[in-house]
Amino acid sequence: MRRARLARAIAAALAASAVAAPTKARDSFKEKVEEMIVTATKRERRPRETPLAITALSGSFTREANLSDVKDLIAFAPGVSGDSQDSFLDAVSIRGVRTQDFGVGGDPSAAIFKNDLYEGRNGAAVASLYDLERAEIVRGPQGFLFGRNAIGGALSVHTRKAEPAAGASGYAELDLGERDHLVFEGAVGAPLSDAIAARLAVYHAQEDGFVKNFADGDDLIAHNTDALRLSAAYRGKALRIDAMAEYEDRERSGSVYRAVERGETFANLNRRLHGIDLRLRGGRRDADVDRSFGDKDDARIFTAAAGVAYDLDWMVASAAVGYKDHDFFYTEDYDGAPLNLSNYSQDQRGDYFQQEARLTSAHAGPLSWYVGASFYEEDIDAEFANSGAEDLFCNYYGNAEYDAPIADCPSYYAAYNQAEGADEVFTPSSDGLLTEPGRVRGKYQGWAAYVELDYALTERIDIGGGLRRTEDKKEFKINAPQPESQFGPLFAYGFTTDGDIAGRGDWSDTQARLTARYRPRDGQMLFASYTEGFKAGGFGSFALVDAAGRRIGCDDDGCPTALSQEQGVRPRAFRPEAIESWEWGYKGRLLAGRVEASVSGFVYDYEDLQISFYDEDSGANTVENIGHVDGAGIEAEIKARWGEHGSLYISGGWLRTAADGLRAVCDARDADGGRDRDGCEGRRLYWAPKWTGAAVARDGFPLWGGVVTGALEVFWESARGGGWGDFPETRIKAHAEAALRLGYESAGNWRVNFYVENLTDSFTYDGQNNNGGIQPAHFFGPRRPRTFGGMIAYTWN
Repeated sequence: MRRARLARAIAAALAASAVAAPTKARDSFKEKVEEMIVTATKRERRPRETPLAITALSGSFTREANLSDVKDLIAFAPGVSGDSQDSFLDAVSIRGVRTQDFGVGGDPSAAIFKNDLYEGRNGAAVASLYDLERAEIVRGPQGFLFGRNAIGGALSVHTRKAEPAAGASGYAELDLGERDHLVFEGAVGAPLSDAIAARLAVYHAQEDGFVKNFADGDDLIAHNTDALRLSAAYRGKALRIDAMAEYEDRERSGSVYRAVERGETFANLNRRLHGIDLRLRGGRRDADVDRSFGDKDDARIFTAAAGVAYDLDWMVASAAVGYKDHDFFYTEDYDGAPLNLSNYSQDQRGDYFQQEARLTSAHAGPLSWYVGASFYEEDIDAEFANSGAEDLFCNYYGNAEYDAPIADCPSYYAAYNQAEGADEVFTPSSDGLLTEPGRVRGKYQGWAAYVELDYALTERIDIGGGLRRTEDKKEFKINAPQPESQFGPLFAYGFTTDGDIAGRGDWSDTQARLTARYRPRDGQMLFASYTEGFKAGGFGSFALVDAAGRRIGCDDDGCPTALSQEQGVRPRAFRPEAIESWEWGYKGRLLAGRVEASVSGFVYDYEDLQISFYDEDSGANTVENIGHVDGAGIEAEIKARWGEHGSLYISGGWLRTAADGLRAVCDARDADGGRDRDGCEGRRLYWAPKWTGAAVARDGFPLWGGVVTGALEVFWESARGGGWGDFPETRIKAHAEAALRLGYESAGNWRVNFYVENLTDSFTYDGQNNNGGIQPAHFFGPRRPRTFGGMIAYTWN
């Protein structure tokens, strides 16, 4: 009977995936240690009973730690890295598995879900955290459980539900800090009848920039976000319905880059720019960028979802549907220097539809099961532009080719005419820029069917197994018009088209998942699993191939133009990725329930990585399947409580990776300074730190009928970066950051909290790129400096 009741509750919670609900906003971390329930395995379980590596954080924890969007969760999960202050997912790495593709022809490797609805791609997926029940960060391939190519893992958040039985309730929080930092979030929920309830949540966040730009004096990395969510619920005897509609309006700065002034790339740039002394102003916390395209990271996102579950006694039938529409506009100065060398923009629109149906067993007995099917459809339309000053291109490439003082395009053409005996005249574009436009449109759809069985061999041993069949189809079109500039598509594309160039791809796979659990005693569990992961193939957003499959680009005879479908030209496709992962571990309660510990080990074999890189042969960005990776690691988490108010959370992860088959992307140098194509074999995945960790300690003591509270948070990660060539000038050093919070919680319904984030004013970057040629190596995303602030909150029932 207990199994049957649990199964019904699980299916109802999953089908009603449009929204979700915790305790009061002022709940302490120690309370959530005991009562957290997660649904990552399609069953309601405590994290310590879940046979996979999962980090579960309550909604109250995310507010007390001042987490603003879903990528902020990364700091608390071992083995996860790549938080960045923009709307892109190409830096997010789970156990080293990530995608570098910033185009729209592929899919992220770390999938993000809200209330079980796939959040989508760059520009649409980075949702704000407000009125949150819980967050689940699941590591390792999760395509079987989540679908949609979650080959590295999944970040899944659940918002609070409307609940008729909960009565009227709500909260309001105001957070004020330096640089006009202001965050307000609040919610109110109330029953409309015995069976119907509604909940309204609002959110506003703003902060001025903290990076001084010496090129124009502005402060960069600012943000302003407004969001609104309306939830509704119906609770009948056998029928449950949940629905949610949400709108978010987000304005941010685009990624901020700073060129690396050391190393051969920058030295070559300085040597070849005749008459220009390229020295960046300010220090590493500052920027010196021209921002010729502007500096925006703006999104408008609308989401609607609904779920229904019906209890048939012996099983529960459930279904969920979701729709998401977004508009995203992004610009950045990619070169990280005060010259107009490389500016980038992306104007993107898209919508996404998803539906899922499931049957879940709800009867007593050793066997439990669920079976389901899902379908998705996505339409995406993105306009890209890459731009730089014509005279700077002439200056750089002219001095590289001719023994003459090339300063601008007229002098470049003079040198060219002298050397070639030609008589060409240069005509500048109307704005003096080489701007290469392009447009990509995609229509993607896919379906999946899955089944999983679990069987209890004894009261303490159970095994499980499942299969999931996945099929993805993509229709893809590239249109690259002729630039106004006389240079043509020299820098970004290497070609132009006469209208759309279309391609089509179909990818399918069957994935298996096997699990085993052994509970030697109550509160203790050993587990092991084998999981297969799959991520569909796709198309590069900036690359074409000819009828023979060769990449198209500029050569000594120039750049091909006005390409048409009739010539056999098609978009460059890349194959799926695949991973096999073995995991084992221990989870349990110790010291009379005062400590919960989990430790897991894993190894994986990761094939056909989809890597985005600049292809020197075709002169354009492309995405290729590169080699394979052997990975292994250990991750651990400890949650402890003492006294009435004390709690501790510690997490740590160690990761070892070795990649081969890297000839196409290797930028290592030999002893003579030439390119060593074989010099990267066996290299680690440079973006993933070997060590990651976090610690949060909280305590309090009674005073004046309430509690004085204190918290110390620390996050750390080891060195990373350097690119495939492991260049010392682009390595990012090991980094640790701390936050201190002091507050007071009344015996009633209010609390106040003062904080210092980045307590020691430590510094690091979000990431780096080695680049080459006219694009210097650079770091991006200088992190936020020490920040003082305070928060006040009121909660009512």
